[in-house]
Amino acid sequence: MGKSSLLNALLGVKVSMVSAKPQTTRTRITGVLTEDGAQLVFTDTPGVHSPRTVLGEHMVRAAKEGIKDADVCVLVTDAAFLPGEIEKGMIEGFKKGAGQYILALNKIDLIGDKAELLTKIGAYTELFLFNSVFLISCKTGDGVSGLKTELLSLALPSSHFFAADTLTDQPERVLAAEIIREKQLQNLDKEIPHGIAVTVETFKERTAKDGQILEIDAIIFCEKESHKGIIIGKNGAALKRTATAARLDLERFFSCKVNLRCWVKVKEDWRNRQGIIHNFGLDLHS
Repeated sequence: MGKSSLLNALLGVKVSMVSAKPQTTRTRITGVLTEDGAQLVFTDTPGVHSPRTVLGEHMVRAAKEGIKDADVCVLVTDAAFLPGEIEKGMIEGFKKGAGQYILALNKIDLIGDKAELLTKIGAYTELFLFNSVFLISCKTGDGVSGLKTELLSLALPSSHFFAADTLTDQPERVLAAEIIREKQLQNLDKEIPHGIAVTVETFKERTAKDGQILEIDAIIFCEKESHKGIIIGKNGAALKRTATAARLDLERFFSCKVNLRCWVKVKEDWRNRQGIIHNFGLDLHS
């Protein structure tokens, strides 16, 4: 519903991958904003959903643990829809907590009749008395600065957990892998992208005549041999397209030239194999 997009908008830089597909975020992503002497530490959790795999169960657990650990919870949801069973379930969890709870209705730029928003707000506030409600668009930036100001006002006196220039606690290898996976999600259809995991085997800089070059070797894992063929595409065209898009994003993020090499391997039904999930760093305590 836009959690990752909101985190990126609040930080002013992309640290969490985004796509139009559900369950894009698999683990808890930490984002750090230090401004006006205050430091906000955000946790972008996986979306709550009905899990169909062992990996899905880890994702839901990570989301619920993230809610319990937070001082302020922001429920980000699509302004086009009334609360469904998942949102109602999350709100029931809010009733058991003692923190601050904010409702952020996202994608207001897609709502033609703004009067509809009053109906959506009313439906949510009937279920729970939120501390505040914000109408936002992560795409246009509308309402995001107001939400940021509200979050900064809720910061409690404390020593900072991170250096002032820190944006995330994610290792560079993990960020690179997520950028590559993002491009797979954006370019592939149906269930195939959800069965993809990416590991970065090589991540090192070398000096060239025209400056630094970042060498990245990545393995894209999928669940079926037939999926491997689709990811690679005819004469390697699909893989080349996604790898090129990933390389351009990596160069923007790391501010240097990137030499990206990708391979595709099959690990049958890996989303239901606990050992592989752990090796990929996708279990709750990763």
